[in-house]
Amino acid sequence: MIQHPLYIVAFLCFLVFISEWLCRKTILKHVSSSLLVILLTAIIANIGLLPSASNASPVYDVVFAYIAPISIFFLLLGVSLKNLKKAGLPMLGMFFIGAMGTMMGVAIALQLIPYTEVFGSSYNAIAGMMTGTYIGGSINFNAIALHYDVVRDGAVYTGVVVADSIITGLWMMATIGLPRLFNRKFPNPSMQSNGGEVLENEAHNDEEKLDPLQLSLLLGLGVFVLYISDFASEWSASLGLAIPSIIILTTIALILAQLPIIQKIKGAKLIGMFMVYIFLAVVGAYCEVTALFDIGQHAISILLFTTAIVLIHALFVIFIGWVAKVDWSLVFIASQANIGGSSTALALAKSLNREDLLLPSILAGTIGNGVGTYFGFLIAGIL
Repeated sequence: MIQHPLYIVAFLCFLVFISEWLCRKTILKHVSSSLLVILLTAIIANIGLLPSASNASPVYDVVFAYIAPISIFFLLLGVSLKNLKKAGLPMLGMFFIGAMGTMMGVAIALQLIPYTEVFGSSYNAIAGMMTGTYIGGSINFNAIALHYDVVRDGAVYTGVVVADSIITGLWMMATIGLPRLFNRKFPNPSMQSNGGEVLENEAHNDEEKLDPLQLSLLLGLGVFVLYISDFASEWSASLGLAIPSIIILTTIALILAQLPIIQKIKGAKLIGMFMVYIFLAVVGAYCEVTALFDIGQHAISILLFTTAIVLIHALFVIFIGWVAKVDWSLVFIASQANIGGSSTALALAKSLNREDLLLPSILAGTIGNGVGTYFGFLIAGIL
C-alpha cells in the first residue's frame, strides 16, 4: 500500500499540513516549517509508513524532476534583478570556498577509514563522486560513477548513495537552524537592513490571496516554462552546447519577473513555497538510517566517510565566514548550494526569509552543476 502514488501524495500533503500547524499552534512555533517537514518525513519513512531511499517511489522522481524546478520558477517570479548586484559576488565567492572545503574534506576523510578495504580499487572514483555531489549535486555524482563503472559494484554504490542521502538531509536540517544561532552568538554584519534576523512564525509569511483565475494561469505558466526549458536544453545538447534546463528556466523566470503584468499576479510565492515543502519532505524520506546498516560490515565506515566530508566542509566555510565577517545566512546558503544543490539552497533562502538571496542561491547551485563534475574527475585523477 505504501507504494501507491495516491497514498504517498496524500501523506506528503498531510505532513506539510502538520508541520505548518505545529509552527502556528504549539511550542514549536520557533522551529521553522522547513525543518519540521524534513524531520517528520524522515521519522515516518524510517518506521516504514512511507517509501524511503532503498525502495524509493516514482512519485519521488516526479518531485525531483518537476516539482522542485517549478517551485524555483514560482519563487523567482518575485525576484528583482537589483538583488543580484548586492549578493551575487559574495555568494559565488563563498560557494567556491565551500568547494575547496569539500575537496579538503574528501582528501582527509579517506584517511579516516581503511578505504582500500571499504571501497576496493574504486576508492578514487568514490572520492571523485563525493567531490562532485558535494559541489554540484547528484548529476555530477552519477556522471563520475558511470564513467568509472562504479554502478556495477552494487553494495558499495548503494552504501554511498544511502549515506549521501542521510548526510544531505541532516545538513539541510542543520543549516536551517545554524544561521539564527550564529547571528546570536557570533554576529556578523548582515546584508539585510533588518539585520538578517529570521522572522518568527515564518508559516504566516507566505499567505496570499489566490483565486481560480490566477491559479490556472500560474500553474499553466509554470508547467509550460518547464516544458520549454527541457525542450530547449535537449535541443542545445543536440547542437553540442548542452545548456542545463535549470539555467534556461531561471533565465525565463527572471525575465518574466521584471514585467509589470507578471508582478500583478498573486499566488506565485504561495504555490512555490508549498512545492518547496513537498520537495523537502522527499529529502526527509531519503534519510533512511536503517538501510545503511543493511548494507554490511562497511556501513559505519561509509557513514563516517561521508559525515567527515561534510563536517570538514562546514568547519572550513564557517571559519572563513567568521574571519571575513560574512553574513551568516549567506554562508550557510552557499554551503547548501554545495551540498544539496539549487533546490535545497533556494529552499533554505526561503525558509530564512532571505528574498535577496533567492537568485544568488540558484546561481550558485547552477554553477555547481556545471563545475562539480570537473572537480570530481580532478580528485579522482589525482588519487
